[in-house]
Amino acid sequence: MTEDYTLKHRAFVLLGLINEKMHEGGCHAYDINKRIEERGMRDWTNIGVDFSFSTIYRTLERLENDELVESYEEEIDGRTRKIYKIKNYGYEVLRTKVYEVLYNYTGKNDEDFYVAFSMFPILSPEEQIEVFNHSLEIIKKHRKELKIMLDEILSNFSKMPINVTGLFIHPIKILKTDEEFFKLVLDEITKVRGQINPNDYEANEVEEK
Repeated sequence: MTEDYTLKHRAFVLLGLINEKMHEGGCHAYDINKRIEERGMRDWTNIGVDFSFSTIYRTLERLENDELVESYEEEIDGRTRKIYKIKNYGYEVLRTKVYEVLYNYTGKNDEDFYVAFSMFPILSPEEQIEVFNHSLEIIKKHRKELKIMLDEILSNFSKMPINVTGLFIHPIKILKTDEEFFKLVLDEITKVRGQINPNDYEANEVEEK
């Protein structure tokens, strides 16, 4: 069952990139590395700057051994390359991972969050709304709890140093930003019925409140 499989971060990144090419017959390691470079994924994921071709191949081999992907050889530009395709099991593992990461986001640092967010169109429109609404409620609840704790501290001690109050103020402000972001995402999903295409999206500045 897919929920029994643990998809680690690097494998998560590569499986998502392979899935992008599922309707094009698959992709090879050079194509994967090219997209990683073009998207700056060594900066906004946790695969690391040392994520070289040898590491990519080892991760691909692991995915193939675990039967998430399959491969075949094809001649490209006079060279024989190994092409990787996602299997049905791999697709379901990927969908489950994306769903769980986005559904359980709490606002804390999670190396998988941006990866899952970049892949959320793999979910149905109903699932997209469900996961973001659920995480939005978690974030709102957490922010409210922190605000109550801060108010209690300030009610008992009229003056507290910033190195104490800042431990509450900072996450409260971050969670507030997360709330606004998730509301924006939900609004965009509703507008386009879940069919998110980065090339069609025009980012609008959101006024700070």
